[in-house]
Amino acid sequence: QVQLVESGGGLVQPGGSLRLSCAASGFIFSIYTMGWYRQAPGKQRELVAAINSLSSTNYANSVKGRFTISRDNAKNTVYLQMNSLKPEDTAVYYCTLQSTLASRPLHWGQGTQVTVSS
Repeated sequence: QVQLVESGGGLVQPGGSLRLSCAASGFIFSIYTMGWYRQAPGKQRELVAAINSLSSTNYANSVKGRFTISRDNAKNTVYLQMNSLKPEDTAVYYCTLQSTLASRPLHWGQGTQVTVSS
C-alpha cells in the first residue's frame, strides 16, 4: 500500500533553514506528482509546493523564493528545502501524492512539525 513518511521537522529560529524529506513506497514514484501541504493551528491545510513527473513545480505565493521542492526518483524521495523561515511558517507539514500539480491529494503522510520561533 502507499506509504509516505516525512522527516526533518523541528524547531528553528526565524531566518533559519530546514530540509524536509518524504520517503515514498507502494507505488511507481517517478510517474506521480508529489506535494507538500501544511496546516497551522486553527487554519485549513494549504498547498505549499508540488512537483510533477517532469519536475515542473507549483508554489504558494507565500513561500516563493524561499522554499524549493525537488525529487530524487532513484531514492523515491521528495524534498522541501525551506530557507528564510518565518514564524508564520510554523505548521504541521504533510507529504502528499497527487495526480496533477493542482489536484487534491490522493494520499497523505502522517505529518512533521515545523516550529519557527526565537
